[in-house]
Amino acid sequence: MIVLKKTLYSLMLNDEVVHEVDLLAHRLGTNRSALINQILAEYVNYTTPERRINDILSSIEQLIGPGSDLVPFFAPNTFSMSLKSSLEYKYRPTVKYEVELFRSEEESIGELSVVFRTQSSALITVMTEFFRLWKSIEDAHLAPLTGAKRHYALYDGRFTRSIAPPDRDCGSEQLAMALSEYIKLFDKLMKAYVSGRLTAHEVEAAYYSQMINSPIHI
Repeated sequence: MIVLKKTLYSLMLNDEVVHEVDLLAHRLGTNRSALINQILAEYVNYTTPERRINDILSSIEQLIGPGSDLVPFFAPNTFSMSLKSSLEYKYRPTVKYEVELFRSEEESIGELSVVFRTQSSALITVMTEFFRLWKSIEDAHLAPLTGAKRHYALYDGRFTRSIAPPDRDCGSEQLAMALSEYIKLFDKLMKAYVSGRLTAHEVEAAYYSQMINSPIHI
């Protein structure tokens, strides 16, 4: 995803056409310029960064789908989506995953945030342990494999992790698959660790097993 230079152009358009464009833009939750830009891009068979992001997030929503422990929420023509899950812990507190993708591609193409709210000091402790464990596992195994820099932060019930550009060329569907599988793995191992079903060593082994079998790393 690359930032495209935008230039102001003057176009002569029929008032009726502009009226219909504005109505459609309103229904789609966008604006006139963005919609016309997208229409022209599609006409000349060019995929804009905005369209690529929309395609990736839409594909994640479809790949997660019904029947999963994760419930996706995505509004078209936006740069982010969320997924909700419930921990296997007493009152089943909710965890929300937020995926944001960037129009530019430098060190990262986006950010994944894991958000949880709880008053339980015991749960805060074990969640914090897991987030630190996850970073240490990726520092030990993923960073040497791809060489990409990833940034992590933990504060106020939020764990964030930057999404590195994929380590090989891939289409929107493949990138969506990589992101979906990553989030599902994180959710599964976090629940197992919090519930006590997996130890730190077992979490690391499960992570490594999926990592070496994954065609794309982010």
